Amino acid sequence: MTRRVVGVLGGMGPEATILLQQRVLRKIKARDDADHLPLLIDMNPQVPSRIAHLIEGRGENPGPVLATMARRLQTAGATALAMPCNTAHHYAPFITGAASVPFLDMVSLSVEAARGSLPEKAKVGILASPAVMRAGVFDAPLQGAGLSTLWPEDPDRMLTAIRMVKAQGPTPKALKILADAAAELTRNGAGLLLVACSEFSLMTQDLNMDVPVIDTVDLLATAIRDHTTNEMS
Repeated sequence: MTRRVVGVLGGMGPEATILLQQRVLRKIKARDDADHLPLLIDMNPQVPSRIAHLIEGRGENPGPVLATMARRLQTAGATALAMPCNTAHHYAPFITGAASVPFLDMVSLSVEAARGSLPEKAKVGILASPAVMRAGVFDAPLQGAGLSTLWPEDPDRMLTAIRMVKAQGPTPKALKILADAAAELTRNGAGLLLVACSEFSLMTQDLNMDVPVIDTVDLLATAIRDHTTNEMS
């Protein structure tokens, strides 16, 4: 029996990639090392800035670099690909166009989870980078599933928190920004909160909300577990 192995397009940012590994680790009840899941990880912090390209209109398109990473992982033996960076999912066509193995898409996983948790026309509050909002990464797919989206009123404050986490880790100040935005979205009618930024995923466990909270990194970890534990002949 040959075990499936997921290739991870990582480094965006490095701590988020490590978080994904930790979440995958927790999905398995292991008695020994061999019970854990194999991963192939391309940890590439030099992927061009998604924020610079999408928000600031400058810098290199990250897509071709992601395509190169996808090909490299498939050549190394990956039977599926995953990427814990939500913003980079705007460039997913570069990945799917470069590799023939499945791409475990966090956007599709999130839409499926939200649709299974909410009635039609319910509102999903999205905690993510302004780049995700500008690129419409989640809006159209959620609307196609009969749901609507809510965004924090101050996207610049969200970007400040993301940059803070990238530089200093999940600080109390960054958590306060995230918690304030979550409370605002809930007041505005969100029936569910979607944590759709891997920097914010580092603080999901500290959000105490009255509505369900879905973390895209956790959804991806589950998809990695499910893919890898399906046996290959």
